[in-house]
Amino acid sequence: MLGICLVLAGAAAAAPVFIPATHFTLAWTHSIEKVRWEEDWRVLDAPPRLEITAARVRGSAAGMEPPDDAQLKDGWYTYRPATPAPDLLRLTRSPYTADFDLCPQGQGCAPMGRWLASDGGVTLLSACASSPRP
Repeated sequence: MLGICLVLAGAAAAAPVFIPATHFTLAWTHSIEKVRWEEDWRVLDAPPRLEITAARVRGSAAGMEPPDDAQLKDGWYTYRPATPAPDLLRLTRSPYTADFDLCPQGQGCAPMGRWLASDGGVTLLSACASSPRP
């Protein structure tokens, strides 16, 4: 079964939290500019890896300009990122800002803390596989 794994970088030896999903959206609001950003991801098999399929930003702000090929639709600049996806996402989760919103397919959206509490540092998100329990 494919999904995403979350683990606190400071506790990398800990067992990751497995969330079954082959598609998910990761969203956040920029802490200074207060601009919403969303990315759609897909989990690919053999070996499990991430692929970004779309991104959108709700407006433009300093250091958050949408790329030249972005299209403005319903107040969102939408585009497909050209850079290849990293092996894992390093997500800084500060107690002074709102948490990332995670929307695994079919499970609804919620702050990432629903699945893994923050330690105020970095959370690692990666594609992974989990075998069903007997």
